Amino acid sequence: MAISRAYSSGAVEKRIRPVNIRDLARHLDVSIGTVSRALNGKSDVNAETRRRVLEAADALGYSPNQSGRSLRQGTTGMVALMLPTTRAMPLADTIFMQVLEGLRAFLGERSLDLMVLLCGPEENAYAYLRRVVARQIADGLIIADTQRIDPRIDFLLESRIPFVAFGRSTSGGSHPWIDLDFEYAAEFAIDRFVATGHRRIAVATTADEINYGYIFADAYRSALTRHGMPVDPDLVLPVENSEAGGYALGQRILAMADRPTAVVLVNGVMATGLYRLLVERGLEPGRDLSIISFLEERGLLLSPKVTCFRSDVPGLGARLGEALLAAMPAHAAHPEAPVIQELWPLQLVPGESDGKSVGETEP
Repeated sequence: MAISRAYSSGAVEKRIRPVNIRDLARHLDVSIGTVSRALNGKSDVNAETRRRVLEAADALGYSPNQSGRSLRQGTTGMVALMLPTTRAMPLADTIFMQVLEGLRAFLGERSLDLMVLLCGPEENAYAYLRRVVARQIADGLIIADTQRIDPRIDFLLESRIPFVAFGRSTSGGSHPWIDLDFEYAAEFAIDRFVATGHRRIAVATTADEINYGYIFADAYRSALTRHGMPVDPDLVLPVENSEAGGYALGQRILAMADRPTAVVLVNGVMATGLYRLLVERGLEPGRDLSIISFLEERGLLLSPKVTCFRSDVPGLGARLGEALLAAMPAHAAHPEAPVIQELWPLQLVPGESDGKSVGETEP
């Protein structure tokens, strides 16, 4: 058997031994238990000690022996986020990239790694989840694109797998979830339109079973009713979550005999397609059709500036991490703490796309 050696000035270099947890404890003059609890994000370690441990671990190049820790603790040190992908809208065009950054940073501070599992449109999300759980590749799961009726939630509850849902569902019992405040966005948009004279207002929802589309449409109907206005089912327009969906939305609106003067969009990516259609027809957003979109990221370069909503999306990612760790026994600060179920706040960003009603216009 050949033996490989490295030489320096005629002497055999000593093999550099990886830094272990004992080295960290000795370097900081604290107990091994303190270092372990700090690295694992336990609540009984004060902030200053945790900071010293994490800084020393980074400076000395400490990396936990994951295989050994997994065997001893029955854990992997991994958290998995299951993301759906579609052919219609690239992942980069969604809010998930910012969510991932906030989640990654939060988990990294607690010596946990983030694994992203992409579920393509050709795959059954439920079957994919069952396969992931069977492989035991992560200690906890985050599921996204929560469906109105979502068998994944029932399965995870029955399997007692720690998880958090990014979005609400009618499925399952008491389980952790974080969701954007879609009700606030829809109701605020209707109030704003009504205040500027609009009486025929449409809503663009999703053309699939993702629950936030239903939530948004229900809030839209509730707001109209609160203002004493009729709810016209022809003005609830399900379209694809994509630029092409926004373009098709514009075609449907302009084809109406009694078309709306305003529309609120459940997804910001629709605004680009809608703007293009209006410009092609010689119409101006905000003048010929008032528009309020959802999150601002996709509309930053639109002209006139689109009225939309803003949210701390990286903060939302971190909060998803907090909700998941609270459901994981090895990381929960208080095992008896209530399940985290939370609406994430939104803030209006005024633009120029939601002008006053000027009555009906001809296509």
